[in-house]
Amino acid sequence: MKKLVICFVGMILACIAFNACSDNVTYAELLDDEKKAISNFIKDHNIKVITQKEFQDAGCVTDVTRNEFVQTTSGVYMQIIDKGSTNLGDTIRNNDMVLVRYAEYRLEKDSAEHLVMSNFDVSQISQVDIFRYQKSGTSASGIFSSGMMYYVYQNQTVPQGWLIPFNYVRDGARVKLIVPSKMGHETAMSSVKAYYYDIHKFQLFR
Repeated sequence: MKKLVICFVGMILACIAFNACSDNVTYAELLDDEKKAISNFIKDHNIKVITQKEFQDAGCVTDVTRNEFVQTTSGVYMQIIDKGSTNLGDTIRNNDMVLVRYAEYRLEKDSAEHLVMSNFDVSQISQVDIFRYQKSGTSASGIFSSGMMYYVYQNQTVPQGWLIPFNYVRDGARVKLIVPSKMGHETAMSSVKAYYYDIHKFQLFR
């Protein structure tokens, strides 16, 4: 009888262990889900993806009428709606303070996007996100000093994907971005989730 009980308990423990293993999702599987989410989003929103070469040949612009997004070497998809100021002096430089108005959406593998936050309400001045842009050689970073992104995620680091447009736009620019987890904020990286951003304005604060 004792042997039967031990055997039965052993079978139960084995089943529990098997179920626990089957419930674990590997990082590779999470990356695959993220890739599917991006692919579905692009398909369902009729986005035309162009290459970096096509983007450069066009003068580093995207055709909004064709809903073009360029796939950058970083994996970020970018649409430039408005390049901003035509004044070369308004280029975003090292140590500039940048104000941002945006909406953030999380992408799901069923192609749906879920609004996470938005600071589009211009009447709420205190909600505008502010960060310092820092660049050294080819390396760039951003540090939030205030705003919703900093408040919600409790992290000062600006998503790397946000900084990609600064090579092509100036003060007052508007862009849309599909940012994979590796180029996103800490929450995106830890959850392996892609995010979509409608950035209404990058504004210099000098």
